[in-house]
Amino acid sequence: MKSITILAASLVTAFWGIAPAWAQSAFSLTNYTYTPTKLTIGTLQAEETASRYTLQGPNAKLFSLDKTNQLSIKADAARSDKPWYDIVVAGGTKRDTFRVVNDTFIRNQVIAHRGAWKQSGTSENSITSLQNAVKLGCMGSEFDVHMSADSVLFVNHDGTIQGLAIEKTPAAELAKIKLSNGEAFPTLAAYLQEGMKQTKTRLILEIKTSTLGKERSLALTERVVNMVHHLKAQAWVDYIAFDYDVCKKVKSLSPEAAVTYLTGDKSPAQLAEDHLNGLDYHLSIVKKNEAWIREAQQLKLTTNVWTVNSKDDLSWLLGQHVDFITTNEPELLLTMVRQ
Repeated sequence: MKSITILAASLVTAFWGIAPAWAQSAFSLTNYTYTPTKLTIGTLQAEETASRYTLQGPNAKLFSLDKTNQLSIKADAARSDKPWYDIVVAGGTKRDTFRVVNDTFIRNQVIAHRGAWKQSGTSENSITSLQNAVKLGCMGSEFDVHMSADSVLFVNHDGTIQGLAIEKTPAAELAKIKLSNGEAFPTLAAYLQEGMKQTKTRLILEIKTSTLGKERSLALTERVVNMVHHLKAQAWVDYIAFDYDVCKKVKSLSPEAAVTYLTGDKSPAQLAEDHLNGLDYHLSIVKKNEAWIREAQQLKLTTNVWTVNSKDDLSWLLGQHVDFITTNEPELLLTMVRQ
């Protein structure tokens, strides 16, 4: 009976993108990537401390866990051409699986806003726009997540699609929608699963602010983080949000996650005090508060600026040495950073 229940839940997750309540991770790592020259992956963390943790599963012999609970990969495994490994950790009554990824992610400052859609004429926030961003060689592909009336997660920028308010519409109705490029309206599960087929482009997940109130925004946040953990997508996903409480909620649920704030009303010092990872502000905010770039860099916060499309503005930001630029013109920015 238990196996039937698990199978049924897995099918529901695959079809609707619903993460079961039990999907939240029992453990977490401080990092989920390795390289052939960086064999220490991260430190195992758990809400409930166990006297002893063990590595299990078919890949257990490829890893080690020391007395300080630092997980490392063995050199031969790290040099393999495998893009990632799943490793099972057990402690006390808890058991969890992590996916640790060979860090071949691109580092070129270019974040494709809602994917790469403009030049190709495809739909924003579509699976094709994500695939295009990967093919171009973008460092990241940004996308937006809303929650349906019955708590299914969908990828779309606006709160409405084809006249339907996503938050007030059940998933069965939303699933009937086709995007302008003919694709199905993507669930978060489908989008993440597509993104996890590669290890070049990071997935920049924006948690949209609910129009129905703070409580629903925080419920959306918890469901999003649970979905990322359920699919073992931690190595791929960074989070952004306009709601400061949402940013802090993500950090409480997933302390190792990179979380940056979008609204632009917080100084770098405030972001650092609240343990966020960086700022992700509109170009107008950054130009008005130019000193924030240097302040953020001194505080070891990341800097991202959106949505920047003109060559002059892109050139100015490159001269400021910001970490990332979110743009509707990734092709143009890629040409500029490669010069």
